[in-house]
Amino acid sequence: MDRNRDQNAIVAAVASVLAFGVLWIKILKSRKEITSHPRVNRDYERENYINSILYSGDQHCIDVIRMRPIAFFNLCDILSRNNLLQSTKSVNIREQVVIFLHIIGHNVRFRVIGSRYYRSIETVHRYFRVVLRAVLKLYKLVIKLPDESTPSEIRNNPRFYPYFKDCIGALDGTHVRASVPLSIQGRFRSRKGGTTQNVLAAITFDLKFSYVLAGWEGSAHDSRILSDALSRPRGLRIPEGKGKYYLADAGYGIRNGYITPYRGVRYHLKEFSDQGPENAKELFNLRHSSLRITIERVFGILKKRFRVLDAEPFWNFQTQVDIVLACCIIHNHIMGVDPSDLLNQGLFEEPDSDLIIPTLTEREEREEVREWSAKRDEIAQTMWVDYMTRNIR
Repeated sequence: MDRNRDQNAIVAAVASVLAFGVLWIKILKSRKEITSHPRVNRDYERENYINSILYSGDQHCIDVIRMRPIAFFNLCDILSRNNLLQSTKSVNIREQVVIFLHIIGHNVRFRVIGSRYYRSIETVHRYFRVVLRAVLKLYKLVIKLPDESTPSEIRNNPRFYPYFKDCIGALDGTHVRASVPLSIQGRFRSRKGGTTQNVLAAITFDLKFSYVLAGWEGSAHDSRILSDALSRPRGLRIPEGKGKYYLADAGYGIRNGYITPYRGVRYHLKEFSDQGPENAKELFNLRHSSLRITIERVFGILKKRFRVLDAEPFWNFQTQVDIVLACCIIHNHIMGVDPSDLLNQGLFEEPDSDLIIPTLTEREEREEVREWSAKRDEIAQTMWVDYMTRNIR
């Protein structure tokens, strides 16, 4: 009897399993068929995309990596030749540099780049750092202090020569958006609002950077940053005893090595649109402005090329400083290799304020100001005499 009960239980269990199986098969048959997509060949798609950037014409290449192929391949060659970058088993030099330029050219997040190049976020982040470090090591190779000869842009222009024959460049500061901890945002808030880092740069008249100091707080005064640049062991240098100088904004104050415009006198070009200069000081300011505007043009080209400089950064502050330097280095590289670039036609360490060392006593500073003010007066007067003589004739 017990045996029959066990057999019946087994039969019932088997019947239940079979019934469930039949029901499940019917459910599966009634479901809509899911279409399967072919597996993506990531290596092929990645290589195809990179080739489309580099070999689909200059304009498309500039649109994506902000330079023409000639400048790109030359940059890769320099980084490879100087052993600053090496291809790895999975990522070659060309891809490393393309990804880096794509990010700083458009301020693209790592996640978006990873998706576009079929790479993990960790891989994108790692090689971004590798290329950034490599580019920073090019600073000494491509950003150099100017020589002592008169720039051709001055020598070949009668409006500037011989009056500015000892001028070796122009210097000024620009503000770049910065993201810093809340506790120190007050120090980085600029006069126009928002947190920025104040970047001091000297340029030559062929539109190249000859010195860059990044990382100062947005609220710092320009003259204070310049003092820091001049006091650093490898800072801004001006040939001593030879009367060489930079053109600077009035905010820096006239001193040894840089000449500023006269205060309280018309200066900006638009102020002379209705009426020309009426005296020596106005003429000096007009030509000073015409020559110094070169640095504003360079800043404009730089920020137009690298959108990362005008966008809200998402790196730590030291990386933000390094990126500014890297952008200036790449700008100089492009100007050296491809000065006719379409964008050009259109237009390391964080400083410590306690390191600022006064180089002159107050008396020496007053004597220096008098000396260089006299030099400025002499240039202005000579310029005015020549200007009036030509006008009379």
